Amino acid sequence: MKKGGLLVLLVLTVIIIFQYGGVCHARPQPGGGTCGGCFVETRGTTFVKNGRPFYLNGFNAYWMMVFASDNSTRSKVTDAFKEASKYGMNVARTWAFNDGQDYKPLQISPGSYNEETFKGLDFVVAEAKKYGIQLILSLVNNFKDYGGKDKYVEWAKQQGENVNNEDDFFTNCLARRFYKNHVRKVLTRVNTITGVAYKDDPTIFAWELMNEPRCPSDPSGTHLQIPQVDFSTIHLYPETWLPSNDVSETSQLAFAEKWIQAHIQDSNSIVKKPLVIGEFGRSSKYPEYSLEKRNQYFQKIYNDIYNSARTGGSFAGGLFWQLLSPDMENMGDGYQVVLQQNPSTANIIAQQSQKLSSLT
Repeated sequence: MKKGGLLVLLVLTVIIIFQYGGVCHARPQPGGGTCGGCFVETRGTTFVKNGRPFYLNGFNAYWMMVFASDNSTRSKVTDAFKEASKYGMNVARTWAFNDGQDYKPLQISPGSYNEETFKGLDFVVAEAKKYGIQLILSLVNNFKDYGGKDKYVEWAKQQGENVNNEDDFFTNCLARRFYKNHVRKVLTRVNTITGVAYKDDPTIFAWELMNEPRCPSDPSGTHLQIPQVDFSTIHLYPETWLPSNDVSETSQLAFAEKWIQAHIQDSNSIVKKPLVIGEFGRSSKYPEYSLEKRNQYFQKIYNDIYNSARTGGSFAGGLFWQLLSPDMENMGDGYQVVLQQNPSTANIIAQQSQKLSSLT
């Protein structure tokens, strides 16, 4: 998440599902038995798992890898998955990057990794599997938080490359190679807990190539258009996007409706791929906030998803920003949902899980 400018559909079509052999099948696990699940695939504008439609109802928790890499905070990851599963949530989106940072980096420098942080990510994947939740793993940030594309350009410059700004991430051969090597490293990682390579684990629903990609120096969007992706995502934060003199509840809901319906229409008729709202929420730090209004906003988003899904449309699910466990106040950004402390919101989430499940 990053507060600020509007995100267009083509800028966000950067998620690719990894499928082994292009088919959905159980595969042997160490010690015998089967995987107990299959990869999700796409058929037109629909997700399919085990031959049946699959819809997402889930959450963002970008913090999981870092918390899991510290024994004193690891239990927060377990708590989050455990509580989410109680309310029927089935997908979580989290970071598989922390590039060149001082605190618990994943990638210390190009090709050099912090094994303890990687073990933290192993734990996240293993716990998700334990609680029946699949993961969208994001591989780099557009922004400088947690390193981002700017860090790859910095690394390239340190190697003598003639690069001038973070947009060179998309065109400089060395920066691109560093990134591709990171993608390969994560996908081929063998989980130290489960013994399964990430690329072979159905727990991982999808790979997000970049969080909220932008390339201002390329207004044509050429660098961000990847036809081979499997589905599209949008994010939605009208309270930060609308002019400061027009952020009434009515204006926000009207904007959200127009934004969602325009992207559903494009996904149905032009992109012809499933659509997921990868981030949405309502912050307590903004004027006119109330828990009741947040619940109404969640319900509005959920209704749009359900109404599209039940009529065969492309809008296949949503992930709210963000889920926290109790006693994580230092991670609060105003958007946090703590299920144990917000039973009315938790109930709305559970109802959406049940409604989407009835369609499969």
